[in-house]
Amino acid sequence: MTVAPSPSPLRVRTRPVDDVGRLLDLLPDDRPLSWVRDGEGLVGWGEVARFTGTGAGRFAEADAWWRSFAARLDVHDDLEIPGTGAVAFASFTFADRSPGSVLIVPRVVVGRRDGQTWITEFAGDGVPAAMRRAMPVRAGGALRYDDGNMTVARYRRAVAEAVSRMRAGELDKAALAHDLLAVADEPLDPRYLLAGLAHHYPTCWAYSVDGLVGATPELLLRREGDVVSSRVLAGTIWPGSQDGADIGATLLASAKDQREHAFAVDSLAATLRPHCTTLDVPDEPSILALHNVSHLSSDVRGELRDGASLLTLAADVHPTAAVGGTPRAAALRVIAELERMDRGRYAGPVGWLDAAGDGELGIALRCAQLDGRTARLFAGCGIVADSDPDTEVSEAAAKLVAVREALEGSVTD
Repeated sequence: MTVAPSPSPLRVRTRPVDDVGRLLDLLPDDRPLSWVRDGEGLVGWGEVARFTGTGAGRFAEADAWWRSFAARLDVHDDLEIPGTGAVAFASFTFADRSPGSVLIVPRVVVGRRDGQTWITEFAGDGVPAAMRRAMPVRAGGALRYDDGNMTVARYRRAVAEAVSRMRAGELDKAALAHDLLAVADEPLDPRYLLAGLAHHYPTCWAYSVDGLVGATPELLLRREGDVVSSRVLAGTIWPGSQDGADIGATLLASAKDQREHAFAVDSLAATLRPHCTTLDVPDEPSILALHNVSHLSSDVRGELRDGASLLTLAADVHPTAAVGGTPRAAALRVIAELERMDRGRYAGPVGWLDAAGDGELGIALRCAQLDGRTARLFAGCGIVADSDPDTEVSEAAAKLVAVREALEGSVTD
């Protein structure tokens, strides 16, 4: 299903502006759009057009829709850098069968890159585009937590079953997830969660698209012209999991985590390599340390040979072994059978793209789907043959800390 503007041409204007302060402070409470990291990125509001899709062809259909839509625009871009001109915010479901993949073209976008700030506005058909005065951010009040579709007890059993199948040779890795419900006294303001995550996880990408709000440390793909890059995360440790130990050194020395990380890097590289003339893959991962957890991290960079758009590349690489598993087909069967829940857009690609085919897509991690007073939180872990179910339950709880603390407003500097 798509909702598009009338056939009359729409005018799009990008112009530089003076510093507007914090990007997130500009957002209204009604369906805010965000992709911000360390104070730079894009925020948007209003809606000019929308694409929704389902199925294995959703990336290709979204790409074709976006190309057709962008080709009909009358664009005046004073900057002509990635993220200016017409932009769509994107959020795709994890599974082919799940409904809800979406592209949203906002009426107003404000961006900042390398210290330069701009505004992009749509106008046409007599519909004015203008900055809005943001309403005060509201806290949701007291929270209570309820079981989601996949309880902790079920999650522990699912991990144990996955490990049994891996030891029997059915597959090498599966990333299993579970969910948790948070219910507030008042309707939840997505900006409250977004601001808390952005403040305490500044090196993550703080995103908000169609009610899915989070802060991901993992960049699935960035495309800028002929350069494509990715930040792969797999292998996790958290404070308190190793008494008195250097957790970074412990993580680097963990054969289990190194094996899990190698599966994720290899799966990404294998799908990107046919698109690239060169592909640089680190020999060893580094440590990415966050407030609640630390990850093994590898930055991959390639030169495109075929000019593939961001969504074409996303269709090939998603899901990587970091959030799916390996072999991919076997892992997805195990995930569907053992989780028995619809992940929605959790662990799917999320971010933005412009009319040149450039943009950034993260993996929708550390997130919640907001619906009135209810937030559905997700967390997952990569399971391999030597995973311990109790440890994986603890790891998932550590990953939920980011969203729980931001919802509760309980994080201290």
